[in-house]
Amino acid sequence: MKAALRLISRKVSQQQSLVRCPGTLTLTPTSPSPCWSFTQLRDVRVSAIDVRPGNVIEKSGRIYEVVDVGHRQRGRGGAMMQMEVRDVDSGNKTSLRFGPEDSVEKIFVEEKHFTCLYTEQDHAFIIEPTTYEQLEVPLKLFGKAAAYLTADMKVRIHLFDGRPLSASVPKRVTCTIKETQVNSKGTTVTPRYKKALLDNGLTVQVPPYLEAGEEIFINTEDDSFMSR
Repeated sequence: MKAALRLISRKVSQQQSLVRCPGTLTLTPTSPSPCWSFTQLRDVRVSAIDVRPGNVIEKSGRIYEVVDVGHRQRGRGGAMMQMEVRDVDSGNKTSLRFGPEDSVEKIFVEEKHFTCLYTEQDHAFIIEPTTYEQLEVPLKLFGKAAAYLTADMKVRIHLFDGRPLSASVPKRVTCTIKETQVNSKGTTVTPRYKKALLDNGLTVQVPPYLEAGEEIFINTEDDSFMSR
């Protein structure tokens, strides 16, 4: 009987959500709420080899965001996994090593969509369109894709305990060509691509028939031309 009650209790606890309201921190059953909430499963352990960049893990009481993962050979000792992680609290990066049989505690974070209001210096100011919650997000969380940020752009933010961990822009965005590379005189063969300077300051490769002033679609993951 006690074993059955413990099983029921465990299932109920896994269906609870951590609700973050101003001045409170309480556990309530999962339900729609105007306050920010996410399913917090701190007791979920996964194999270290299943951890991917962008995941959030807990080790020795510290919360880390995984930046990169790689495998290293230890000679006769077998394979070893090395993770480059960022401390959520301090922002400092460090390396963690795990054996093939090691497990880690994986933290589940909330994914939310915001609208970019504007960027200023090293930060983007964004707003949640439903609740009008506003956040100030460091541009470095967007990586090189920060160059594509514009007013009214929809962005995706991963949050842990109300703090942004990572951010991304849409895969396809519209840019305007500011300048294009001039073909050298005497060239008889038309090149497949030429350089083009975009209105955001980035230089990409575009087909030779495109000229300054035209709007094109760019893949923000690799800065490649998609279509016009």
